[in-house]
Amino acid sequence: MVKTASQPPGMMERGSAAPDGQSSQQRSFDPESINQKAFDYYSRLRRIRAYVESHPDEAIPVRQAARISGMSETYFSSFFHQKVGVKFRDWRAHQKIVLAVQLLEARNRTITEVAMETGFGDLRTFQRTFKRHTGLTPRQYKRVVSP
Repeated sequence: MVKTASQPPGMMERGSAAPDGQSSQQRSFDPESINQKAFDYYSRLRRIRAYVESHPDEAIPVRQAARISGMSETYFSSFFHQKVGVKFRDWRAHQKIVLAVQLLEARNRTITEVAMETGFGDLRTFQRTFKRHTGLTPRQYKRVVSP
């Protein structure tokens, strides 16, 4: 199950130095912009979160998420962004990265295995998304968490 906290354990705090000397502020996604309380307050968002958590490796397009929530695609996109604070696809990518961080910390999986287990179609997309959300590549992150 994917942890829904705004920042997964092990991810660098904002402003801390990465192994290559870069600041984590260079990441382009801010997990603190996610309004987690919206998922508790709105039953339609709870359904989406539950579905995403139970299907971590599945591609879930906005159309499908809208259908699950019982809304039109256009209204769902607007509603989700307004209430949660980020677009659905960005939130979904963040959920995948939260899971990827947990799997990488387990140390018994390769980066490619983690990419596939979290539903990324290819390694390059996984690496780009991981860096956008954490400020580090998966390899850098794995080195940071290794003993």
